[in-house]
Amino acid sequence: MTTGQSILSPETMVDEFKKSGVTHIITIPNSETNYLYELMVKEPSFTVVPVAREGETMAIAAGVLIGGKTPVCLIQNTGMFESGDSIRGIALDVGMPIVMVIGYRGYDRHNDTVDSAAYYTEPILHTWGIKFYLVETDEDGPRISKAFAEARRTSRPVAILVGDEFHGFNRPGGGGGG
Repeated sequence: MTTGQSILSPETMVDEFKKSGVTHIITIPNSETNYLYELMVKEPSFTVVPVAREGETMAIAAGVLIGGKTPVCLIQNTGMFESGDSIRGIALDVGMPIVMVIGYRGYDRHNDTVDSAAYYTEPILHTWGIKFYLVETDEDGPRISKAFAEARRTSRPVAILVGDEFHGFNRPGGGGGG
């Protein structure tokens, strides 16, 4: 890492997606993850599928799975809240091994959280019985592959919570800003 900070770099996420056999990334492009988006679009093994609302991601991921490919849904926790009925009706009730990479908006490892989105994220995942892995740094990167293995093994959705809301994913070299 060029910044000396302990962050999760977009390159680590892309590498873990490749290791896990991801073929389709279903996401809402945004300014906070633009460098990650650029890397995903450049990777020839990925098809990036932009959506207008996070609630669409589950149905598209289900179609990708039925087609024999490997999707990942890249959303934010507030979008996960909006996607609740799709998560319940498609991923949980049907038993789809869908991995959701969720930007953990408002998360603060020191519990100085001022955004209620962080307070509700883990309790909602627990309520739905969705296992999750917290990923904050490059050292946590292997948890991404572990989540894909868990989803395949259980035929259930699994979440990856990205602490610090994709810090550093908005420009080369990490470091955030923007």
